[in-house]
Amino acid sequence: MDIVLEVFDTYIGDRIYASLLPASLSSSVSVPTFINAPNSTLSFFGASTPYVYEPATSFFQLEPSRFAYMSAWPRNNIYRQTTSFFFITWIFGLIVYFICATLSYIFIWDKTTVKHPKYLKNQIPLEIAQTMRAMPVMSLLTVPFFVAEVRGYAKLYDSFDEEPFPYYSILQFPLFIAFTDLCIYWIHRGLHNPLVYKKLHKPHHKWIMPSPFASHAFHPVDGWSQSLPYHIFPFIFPLQKMAYVFLFGFINFWTVMIHDGEYVANSPVINGAACHTMHHLYFNYNYGQFTTLWDRLGGSYRKPNEELFRRETKMGKEEWDRQTKEMEDILKSVEGTDDRTYLADEQNKKDL
Repeated sequence: MDIVLEVFDTYIGDRIYASLLPASLSSSVSVPTFINAPNSTLSFFGASTPYVYEPATSFFQLEPSRFAYMSAWPRNNIYRQTTSFFFITWIFGLIVYFICATLSYIFIWDKTTVKHPKYLKNQIPLEIAQTMRAMPVMSLLTVPFFVAEVRGYAKLYDSFDEEPFPYYSILQFPLFIAFTDLCIYWIHRGLHNPLVYKKLHKPHHKWIMPSPFASHAFHPVDGWSQSLPYHIFPFIFPLQKMAYVFLFGFINFWTVMIHDGEYVANSPVINGAACHTMHHLYFNYNYGQFTTLWDRLGGSYRKPNEELFRRETKMGKEEWDRQTKEMEDILKSVEGTDDRTYLADEQNKKDL
């Protein structure tokens, strides 16, 4: 994430910190003679060394302006890094969420979903509101991982000359998918344990027929816990910096995509929107994120209904009635009769 932080500092952060926390005349921060001199090793909890610009990547350089040396908190200050990453994760996370979910809503999501008996009244505003409440808390919980990365504790590498062995820069992608898919499966399945389900994961299952805006509508601890494998990976396995940025974009895209309700493929391997719809409808199936492998091995795989892949039956009354009947039977055994979705359904009926 040092690449993202450098871009942020160059175009936004330097000016903000120079304005809010200007360096005093006695400050040790000064413009170095050689701005490309290597930075010294930084202690995680120790004081920052005098700031010396070192490009985050060899693929491009963003030479700092004079503002980079005018703050009492230089770029390598741990408090500044923590503050910056909080706002980067929160604000830019929301921007990516709204862009991806809005595009999916406009061009992909089937609008007839709003007529489904388990689609809640004003559901999209409710999904957005839950996301807005969760994002700052999830961002705060995520910041320590990013700070540890930029301070040199992760196994991130830059150029291909630094890869641990030939072709690793290609193999890192399936390795990332395999590792995170395994971990998220067990974290997600654990969140369905009765000891934690109602408190943490149940808010996300409020969206039985989700829209793309449900993709980030979690209890913050739930959303953060399912993101942990993405952050842990670069501390265990080498990961190229640009690949890291790409993978984070892909993760956000994928999370929206599996909530878009467009069942374009019934793959026995890929855990797409159809498989994830089965999870929202029937709760105890298809916990995987990217593949169906661990659901198959763990006995929790459920093949999506064939009717979902035919336009004439996908939103037919017969299919909806079948979904509703089975979903309610499972819901009673999982959550009891006091579930909020029943209350919402009753309210919907009164409003009609």
